[in-house]
Amino acid sequence: MAFADDAEQRRVVTAYLSQGLARGERVLYFADRQDPATVLDWLRSAGARPEAAQASGQLRVLTAGAGYFPSGRFEGEPMVVTLRREVQESLQAGYTGFRVSGEMSWSLRGVPGTEQLSWYEREVTELFAGQPASALCQYDARLFDPEQLDTFERCHRGTVEADPLYEDALLRIVPSFLEGRRTVRVVGTVDYRTTGALAEALDTVLGWTGDVRVDMGALEFIDLAGLRALADSAGRFEPGRHLRVEGLAPLMCQVISVAGFDQQPGLVVIPAGGPA
Repeated sequence: MAFADDAEQRRVVTAYLSQGLARGERVLYFADRQDPATVLDWLRSAGARPEAAQASGQLRVLTAGAGYFPSGRFEGEPMVVTLRREVQESLQAGYTGFRVSGEMSWSLRGVPGTEQLSWYEREVTELFAGQPASALCQYDARLFDPEQLDTFERCHRGTVEADPLYEDALLRIVPSFLEGRRTVRVVGTVDYRTTGALAEALDTVLGWTGDVRVDMGALEFIDLAGLRALADSAGRFEPGRHLRVEGLAPLMCQVISVAGFDQQPGLVVIPAGGPA
C-alpha cells in the first residue's frame, strides 16, 4: 500500500484491522510514524473493541522497532520464521487466520540490515500464499521516492486501490501509483455525460506536487470536449509542472494536435506504446 495522505492511511488501515478482528483472525500491527495509541483510537472510532481484543490476545499493536529490529538490526530470515510461527500459532489457538500490517517508514532511518528488505518482502509474499494469512505493507509516498516505491511494489502480488475520485457505469477515475509515481487512471468512456466528472477529478489532483500522470491505457473513448478538459486542466498548472497524459490512442493524439491543444505548455501527451 502506497499512500500520500494520513486520511487515506487511516481509512485503509482501520478497515483492514477491524475486518480481521470481526472475522476472528489474530491481528498484529507494527506502528512507526503513527503512535500505537492512535491506531487503537482508529479502531475504537470504527466500532471495534481493541481493549477486549488485546486482553484476549487477538490483537497486538507494537512499535516497528519492537517488531522489525528488536536487537537494533533488521534480520530478514528470522523475521520470516517469526511470521511463519505466528500463522501456525494463530490457527492452533482457534483463530480463523492471521493478518499483519506494518508501517515501513522505519527502513529510511539507516537501520542496519535494511538492504534485506526487498528479499524479506518477497519471502513473506510467498509464505502467505495459499494460507489463511495476509500482510499489508505501508509505504508513505511522501517519504519514499518513486524508484523505491516501484521496487517494493514489484515484491508484492497486489496493491491497495484508493477510493475512486469518480465512478459510474460509464467512467471510473482512480488515484493510484504507477511505477512508483502518483497517477490518475481513467477507465471507460469520456463523452458529454462524463466530461464534467473528468474535469472535476483533474481539479482535485491539481493540488498534488510535481507532475500529474493520467493513465488512459484503459480508456475506451474520449470526445473532443474531454480532450479540451485535459488541456484546460494543464493550463492551470504553474510553470514547470505538467499534466502527463499517457497511453492515449494515437488517433486521439492526432486530434489533440489538430485542435491545437498540444500548444498548451503544461500538457504532455504520450501515445500508447510510446516512451513514458
